[in-house]
Amino acid sequence: MPTTPAPTRRASPQTEITQDVPAASEGRLLISDLLGIVEQYLDSQEVKAIYEAYLFGAEAHEGQVRHSGEAYIFHPLSVARILADIRLDSRSIMAALLHDVIEDTPTAKGELSTRFGKDVAQLVDGVSKIDQIEFESREHAEAENFRKMLLAMAQDIRVILIKLADRIHNMRTLGALKADKRKRIATQTLDIFAPIANRLGMRMWTQELEDLSFCNLYPKRYNTIRKELDTSWQPPRYYRKDHGQDRVRTGGSGSRGSGGRPREKYLQCLSQDALAPGAHVRDARYFCDSCHRAHGG
Repeated sequence: MPTTPAPTRRASPQTEITQDVPAASEGRLLISDLLGIVEQYLDSQEVKAIYEAYLFGAEAHEGQVRHSGEAYIFHPLSVARILADIRLDSRSIMAALLHDVIEDTPTAKGELSTRFGKDVAQLVDGVSKIDQIEFESREHAEAENFRKMLLAMAQDIRVILIKLADRIHNMRTLGALKADKRKRIATQTLDIFAPIANRLGMRMWTQELEDLSFCNLYPKRYNTIRKELDTSWQPPRYYRKDHGQDRVRTGGSGSRGSGGRPREKYLQCLSQDALAPGAHVRDARYFCDSCHRAHGG
């Protein structure tokens, strides 16, 4: 059982909201954090509906914990936060909060449809069906998963977005699993989910999925390259014509933040090139610049 009871229903999501969640350690996501984000772009009735979905999900998952030991509700809450950050609609946020209730609790699709509407129920059911796909081989997994997901996208793209957000949070919290399971999940992520995110144009999601996969598959390489880049990498410099004058640009679309950090795709290139036999990690800057140009930086 969780250390605190599941939240009870409130008349309004705007009152006493921080008292309605399980005890949280410093930095842990709260329902008030999620509502604070969705309030910026959704109306009050939609925010209230999201809160109601949270209450339902917390009750349905009561007593369930993740491998890390924390109450399970924090996972769907985190998935919903990822979607809220890209301003997805209220029904998608609700479905994210409920995305595991059909598969992991006695809750039926019909009950979700009655409580939250057919649209939300279909989204949750769509995510559950993707989770139930099993494969006989890696080759079959790649082809079959792409077909299933493309079919789901044709029906409702939001199913795929919820599943990708689910995978992102699972990858962020892989540390609680054993090494062999981490590698299996990371391989599947790199082979299946990152390419799908890329096809959808979700650049930041693609980069994070690739980065986390690489980190779990090749931790020593990752740490070696990351350490070298932290100390020596400089953003690529290139020229462009601007009103008849040559101007130097630094970083471009491939850099990250004010420090001009490389896209994580570079780390995978470096693992294959800079760490190849006979190469030295101090050649990282050369390979970063090459990878930057190869990926449209």
